[in-house]
Amino acid sequence: MRKINYPRLVLRLLLAAVILFGTIRWISGSEPAIYASNVSASELLSYEDDKETQPYAKLMGESPDAGQRDTGQPIDIAVADYSNAAKEAELSIQGDTEGPSLHWSNSQGWVEWTFNAAAAGWYELQVDYKPLEGGNASVVRGVQIDGRYPFQESENLELERLWKDAKYPYDRNEIGMQIRPQQTELVGWSTKALSDFSVSSEPLLYRLEQGEHTLRLIGEREPVALRNLSFRPKTEPAASYADYEAAHPVFAAQPEWYTVIEAENFKRKSSLAIQTEHWSEPYISPDPKGRITYNVLGGQRWRLPGEWVEWQFSVPKNGWYEIDLKNFQNYRNGFRAYRTLEIDGETPFSEMYHFGLDYHKEFLITTIADSQGKPYKFYLTKGDHALRMTADSSELQPVTLALKDTLDQLADFDRHVRLITGNYSKNAFDANMDSTRTWDMVKFDPDIEEKMKGFIERLSAIRDYINGLNRKNSDLSEAIRVSVTILEDLLEDVNDIPNKINDFATIQNNIGTWMATLTQQPLLFDYIVVRTPDTVTGLKEPTVLSRVPYSIVDFGRSFYMDYDTRKHNKEEALTIWVQRGRDYVDLLREMVDQDFTPRTGIEVNINLMPNPNVLVLGNAAGDVPDVALGIGEATPADFAMRDAAQDLSSFPGFREVWERFIPGVGRALAYYGGTYGLPEVQNFQMLFYRTDIFENLNLKVPDTWEDVFDILPTLQENGMTMNFPKADFATMFFQNEAEVYSPGGLKANLTSDNGQKAFKQWTEMFRKYNLPIDIPAFFQHFRDGDLPIGVADFNTYVQLLVAAPEITGHWMIAPLPGIEQTDGEVARWSPQGLSAAMIMKKSERQDDAWEFLKWWTSEDVQARYAKDIESFYGIEFRWNTANVEAMKTLSWPNDDLLGLREQARWAKNMPYVPGYYFLNREMEFAWNRTVFDGMPAQESLEKAQLSLQREMNRRQKDFGISGNEDLRIPQIQEPYEWEETER
Repeated sequence: MRKINYPRLVLRLLLAAVILFGTIRWISGSEPAIYASNVSASELLSYEDDKETQPYAKLMGESPDAGQRDTGQPIDIAVADYSNAAKEAELSIQGDTEGPSLHWSNSQGWVEWTFNAAAAGWYELQVDYKPLEGGNASVVRGVQIDGRYPFQESENLELERLWKDAKYPYDRNEIGMQIRPQQTELVGWSTKALSDFSVSSEPLLYRLEQGEHTLRLIGEREPVALRNLSFRPKTEPAASYADYEAAHPVFAAQPEWYTVIEAENFKRKSSLAIQTEHWSEPYISPDPKGRITYNVLGGQRWRLPGEWVEWQFSVPKNGWYEIDLKNFQNYRNGFRAYRTLEIDGETPFSEMYHFGLDYHKEFLITTIADSQGKPYKFYLTKGDHALRMTADSSELQPVTLALKDTLDQLADFDRHVRLITGNYSKNAFDANMDSTRTWDMVKFDPDIEEKMKGFIERLSAIRDYINGLNRKNSDLSEAIRVSVTILEDLLEDVNDIPNKINDFATIQNNIGTWMATLTQQPLLFDYIVVRTPDTVTGLKEPTVLSRVPYSIVDFGRSFYMDYDTRKHNKEEALTIWVQRGRDYVDLLREMVDQDFTPRTGIEVNINLMPNPNVLVLGNAAGDVPDVALGIGEATPADFAMRDAAQDLSSFPGFREVWERFIPGVGRALAYYGGTYGLPEVQNFQMLFYRTDIFENLNLKVPDTWEDVFDILPTLQENGMTMNFPKADFATMFFQNEAEVYSPGGLKANLTSDNGQKAFKQWTEMFRKYNLPIDIPAFFQHFRDGDLPIGVADFNTYVQLLVAAPEITGHWMIAPLPGIEQTDGEVARWSPQGLSAAMIMKKSERQDDAWEFLKWWTSEDVQARYAKDIESFYGIEFRWNTANVEAMKTLSWPNDDLLGLREQARWAKNMPYVPGYYFLNREMEFAWNRTVFDGMPAQESLEKAQLSLQREMNRRQKDFGISGNEDLRIPQIQEPYEWEETER
């Protein structure tokens, strides 16, 4: 029998697979068609806009003189001589060697100056500023001229904070993995001409007529110091490449030379969100060799227009140089990624405004070149230079505006047809309507065919423009093509539109899904090469063949390299288990290594706890951590009932620590007079509403439940309604001053007078006022507009920010409706969900554990953790800290923050007593009996109380609690009062 040579067989199989893969790739990877567009930006922006304030792009399109350079004189404004200010703006004049400056110590109110323009013209607004200590977000101010915003984008303009990594190269941990360094803010004065790279690669222009004017800055986010404000005549734009080349010495052959700038070795950046990443593949620099190594920069963490990174490099002599970018651009199928390039603070030539890098699926070394592939040359003098690249989506602004206007018109047409037909159903046709009924739609709307043709023509033009920009097809253009096909089918028989009305919602969803990507410009860099022309660097790109041996070596490393940090746990160290994802744990571990351990000398082992049952089983087996983080809000009380959690109120300094939190939230962590956990993160319930729909229907945001019931008929007449979570009985009980347990915690108290009143109100919302019972995805219905108002939580807030760009600016949050009290105040009591931290009773290092909790829940640490986790991983990871002071430092929009703080005042969480787990079950049964079965509310509630009390008695007996004991449930009678009412 022939012996099989397994190594040779494996090698042959691998080689065959590589050849097959390469062949398929070669066959399927042919170049796509190159598109050109005959549609101009002005055509896309030719739609009528009835808004008082125009977008900047439309304003510039309608102002042909804006492109001309003005010869007027600069207008300097002395910041200390402001003419007026809102009383809520905290202002002070301070001086130094550079002269006086205006310190605006909060982000509230406004400041106004009066000035004269000697000549009419277009001006840039230049600001000398220094962000003051506050959050980690950029400063945002609105700019008004003569009492109004000249264009929409002037409402929110950013003044960046500047950042760098605290150290480079990065440190490594005990198993060789790199540790992401702290971010250091570069504090100091900066000068900036106000800009918005989502609309223009050049500074924004303000039109001033000759004479006196007022300039008003309106606080939006973060405190700032201002030293000088000046209107400067429009600067000369960068010359064309041909003119740039002609203005410098003639190119002459130069010796071969190049330098590699590692992308992660940057000098400074404009946002904490821009972060390094780990990448492992052939020819990546540096090679991680099986370890986590932060060797690339950007990607999804460098995607927003206006975000920039700056590197420093040096060249050996005066001369011409070319620039290569090793980049990965596989984020938006078919779309180019745009950057504006500056060298030493200036864009060298106009082609470096929003230059685009084509979509590709691998890391490529791309030379900055023209559309024919001819490299651009840059003339550099001997010595150091700064290279800056800024994410720039201005080329796509006409698409964004045209698509948004088209989707708005489609939504209006959708509502128009529903009003004609009386069909407000989200099904294909009204269940109460005869589906065989035919319509004469031209009779009801003589222009319906022209409207449909208009939609088709506009979407086709937008698609043509997008393909022309990208020079290829894209996901968005495909979504538009499908939408055009749907509309063409409807145009063939407009009388069938009422039975296919949901096709309009389908179109809006299909296109809206991709609109979020329009302003985003993700791009990942490995390194940048500056070289003399014709220099051969020898640097390589990954290939299919290179990946095979690289993967084999990487696989081999897994057999002998140490990847388990638990093996390095120190026996005497504090042990912490965390019930969160790895990203959260990694950041916590970094902060402990950088701050807690150096400060206290306490070594810490941090491990993932993927399942909460591990804590229960570990406690039974005697194998428990010292501290548990990320646990559910009922867990501390659950463990306290079993004498397995430590009473934190026994530690020194507890009272000061407890004052970091809202008392109503913390009562969920109390049991039998003790406190067994500290809040980490709190959820919130808020009222979400669509501002556009409320304006159209002339409705006011409800402040009380009576207001809600007043607006419901109008909503329902228009095929809309409101969302309220069916399971949320606690809000109704607390707002009606009803507690579900007696103060001693041993008796159920559901059937008190106030309890019956609350239960009746809760059930009548669904019986009498017909609120929808099952809403599996309020987010989507809110987005569609058929539920333009509703109560939802923090997850919905984040979803809307991230995944509903088409309604950005058309929704807001407000405190929950409440019940007006005799003194006129509206009581808005409602629970706020928690995740918590606790110390285990069996811990032998309780004092060290308490030191850790004091550090972990402190304002500075929570603020830093919240900002870092969001900057590292995006807004989806927003850390809604329970520390009230840290909460104020986060980058909430002002209106949202005020609403959140008002609702947080009324936080009142449910206490946890033996048998508490029966409460939700019995209340659901009671609701079903009343709403579905028609059982009288009082009878149904009595049944619930009887069953709940039976279980409470059983559990009290299990825990050895006698009937005359007192569990001392904290009673929250007054709302929390913030020390300061405004940020």
